[in-house]
Amino acid sequence: MTVRPALPADLPGFLALAAEVEHWFGPMVADPGFHRAVRSSTDRGLATVAEDDRGLLGGLLSGAGNAGPERPPVYHLHWLVVAGRARGTGVGRELVEDVLRRHVRGPATVEVVTFGPDHPGAVASGARVFYERLGFTPAEAAGPGPEGGSRQVYRLRVD
Repeated sequence: MTVRPALPADLPGFLALAAEVEHWFGPMVADPGFHRAVRSSTDRGLATVAEDDRGLLGGLLSGAGNAGPERPPVYHLHWLVVAGRARGTGVGRELVEDVLRRHVRGPATVEVVTFGPDHPGAVASGARVFYERLGFTPAEAAGPGPEGGSRQVYRLRVD
């Protein structure tokens, strides 16, 4: 497996990953806004992929930190998907760790919005347990996802 910054040519792979999870996140493959987000993140060096000889295993879109004069920066993991064939193999961990190494400078906070505890995807996807194993802690509720399901903020403190 190779983890690397995404390239413009990776858009079809991102769309294939999105197709696998639209039932949890709502429509993305045909959404021009999702295409723009992938392109923009790629152009700014904030999109990361994991691949093997069969194609993309996962993708992550992140956001650069914003700091106030008296606040440490807050970075965001906007979208993380691992292909069904690669879930549970460490791909997600590698993607997050690569983003933390390349983009996050402490002291800082990293935030991700994931499924709320009552969302069907919370257990099926393993997302909440995944983030907790990486050291993220549950925080406040977030607005519902595009499909209407509950969401929750998770945070990681980086020193």
